[in-house]
Amino acid sequence: MHMNVRILCGAFFAFFVMTHTAGAATLYMDPNTAQLERGDTIKVSVRLDADQDECINVVDGVIAYSDQIKLVDVSRGQSILSMWVEEPVIDDANKTVRFAGGIPNGYCGRISGDPRLTNVVVDLIFQSPGFVIGASDSATATVAFLPETQVLLNDGFGTRASGTQLYGTQIELLKNKTGAIRDEWRDIIANDFIVPEQFSISLERTENAFSNRYFITFNTTDKQSGISHYEVIEEPLSDSQLFSWGREDAPWIKAVSPYQLKDQSLNSTIRVRAIDKAGNEYVATLIPEEAQRSASNEVKVLIAAIIAVLVAFI
Repeated sequence: MHMNVRILCGAFFAFFVMTHTAGAATLYMDPNTAQLERGDTIKVSVRLDADQDECINVVDGVIAYSDQIKLVDVSRGQSILSMWVEEPVIDDANKTVRFAGGIPNGYCGRISGDPRLTNVVVDLIFQSPGFVIGASDSATATVAFLPETQVLLNDGFGTRASGTQLYGTQIELLKNKTGAIRDEWRDIIANDFIVPEQFSISLERTENAFSNRYFITFNTTDKQSGISHYEVIEEPLSDSQLFSWGREDAPWIKAVSPYQLKDQSLNSTIRVRAIDKAGNEYVATLIPEEAQRSASNEVKVLIAAIIAVLVAFI
C-alpha cells in the first residue's frame, strides 16, 4: 500500500519519475533526547535539513516507536509541506506513523540571515503511560525512521536523494512524579484562538477522475494546532430549492480533497469548512456559475410529468 503511495508521490510532484540518486538531506527529530515523567506529554518535531544547492521536493516518511510510549496525535500546523499525498496516519497496533507530502518549488534550506528554525515536517505528540504497577524506575522509548523513508529532490525527475541521514530520538520515561502533569500539546491547543488560513474551492471535471463527474479540491493550513479535518455541505440555491437534490438542513459531511459532489447539476451553494485541532474553523464558499448549471433530476421529472399531462389533453 505504502509503495503505491510513494510512486504516486513522486509522479505527483515531478514531471517524470526516473531512477536516479543524488544530493543529500537530513531528517532528524527535535529534541534528540528527552525525559518524561509518568502521564506527561511532549512534542517531538520531525525536521528537514537540505543543502542549499539541492532543493527537496517530497518527503515520504515511515516512523516507528516502541511500546513504552503512546503517539496521541500528529500536527501539520508548522509543516513546510503544503501538498499531501498521504496525510499522517497513526497505526497504533504496529506502532508506526506514515506520511507523504511535497513542497511546490522545493525546500532549499534555511534562508540566509533568517534566525528561525523553519524546517518542521510534522510534529509528533507522545505521551508517557500513567503509573504502572511493578514498573522499573525508568525505561527508554525509542522513536526512529524506518528504512523505507525517502526524500526526493526538486529536479524535475523525482530523483531520490542519496545518502539521506536519518536521526531519531530517545525518551527516558521516569517512574516517579515530582510535579504537575506536563502536557505541551494541551498548552498549544489551549492557546490557539486563530482560525485556519483562508482558502478557496476549485470546481473541476475531468475524464481521468470520478468518471467525468464534477468534484472539488481544497486545501489550507493552520499554523498553530494544525488542521483536524474538513467538512463539506451542498446547500440548495434559493431560486431552485424546490427542485434541488437536497434540503436546506442537509448535514455537513466529513471529507477529504478531492471530493465528488452529490449535486451534479450544480444547483447548490458549496461550502467547505476547515476545522483545526482547537476547534477554530474557516468556511469557504463556492457558487457555481449559472452557465455551468443544468436541470436537476427533480426538475427533469417535473418537466416530463408536465409534458405527459399536456400530451394527454392533445
